Amino acid sequence: MAVSGLPFDDIRELIAAMPGPDMAAANLVRARDKELTKPAGSLGRMEEIAEWLAAWQGKGKPSVDRPLVCVFAGNHGVVAQGVSAFPQAVTRQMLENFAAGGAAINQICAAFDLGFKVFDLALDLSTGDFTQTDALDERACVATMAFGMEALVGGTDLLCLGEMGIGNTTSAAAIYAALYGGDAAFWCGRGTGLDDDGLKRKIAAVEAGIALHRPHLKDPLEVLRRLGGREVAAICGAIIAARSQRIPVILDGYVVTAAAAILHAIEPSAIDHCIAGHLSAEGAHAQVLATLGKAPLLALDMRLGEGSGAALAASLVKAAAAIHNGMATFAQAGVAGKDQAS
Repeated sequence: MAVSGLPFDDIRELIAAMPGPDMAAANLVRARDKELTKPAGSLGRMEEIAEWLAAWQGKGKPSVDRPLVCVFAGNHGVVAQGVSAFPQAVTRQMLENFAAGGAAINQICAAFDLGFKVFDLALDLSTGDFTQTDALDERACVATMAFGMEALVGGTDLLCLGEMGIGNTTSAAAIYAALYGGDAAFWCGRGTGLDDDGLKRKIAAVEAGIALHRPHLKDPLEVLRRLGGREVAAICGAIIAARSQRIPVILDGYVVTAAAAILHAIEPSAIDHCIAGHLSAEGAHAQVLATLGKAPLLALDMRLGEGSGAALAASLVKAAAAIHNGMATFAQAGVAGKDQAS
């Protein structure tokens, strides 16, 4: 099937036009850090986080005043292959649980004063079963990416990305297999708790999807529409929009990182404004993060999704900004610096 190229060309143009980091702002943070009442480098990655915030917010005084967790939810046709331990109805039931404040992500957001939004991506209309057909057509894929871009309306200064969707770790595994090659089994984890037979079906589904779509998988956007889900497409859009609006992004786990991997495959610098919130226990997340050059902030053996790992990591990012802005300098505190030691 010939690809029109037109809708996807719009996405490529947006990626090409992304702004770079504000190094002047980062340098201001680096200069102030040298004057703070602590040994140089003693706060480790917390110092790096403050610089990262400054570079992508474009502010010499980075801040996290309006952090937001966005969870995108979609349903996947590939669940017909028996790749999940839970029925597809659970996706909507979990959205109702989010609305009622009963999920883990609700408690994390409340604990760390994070805003929370959930987006229903046509849950009553599953994507195509990628073992049989394309998950999405090109225009629907781009429209869903555009929806994800609009999720940032209302403003935020730190975006945490999450997802919900029964079957979506199968989609993520297929995306990784398409982008990076290797055996499907390497990319497939147990998701929501698959038994051995379920895991075999999941691996078989990924193998079938790769075989069916192989002629088109050199283009990362074709990988997205043929093997991905609406939540993955929306997350791609949100990452692009955040970059254009100078909003730093915290990635959640296996599925969210699949969206980042699509953009990275198009242009490696496209996700420089993103940081990995945590190392998921699902699939080969460690290998993916290494490929993307992202060292996770947390490694808690989590695989829940919902943006939970990203939201927990947001507490560290908030702390990094508070430390940098609130600490006294040696001069302010009347503390002798290293160069003043007798």
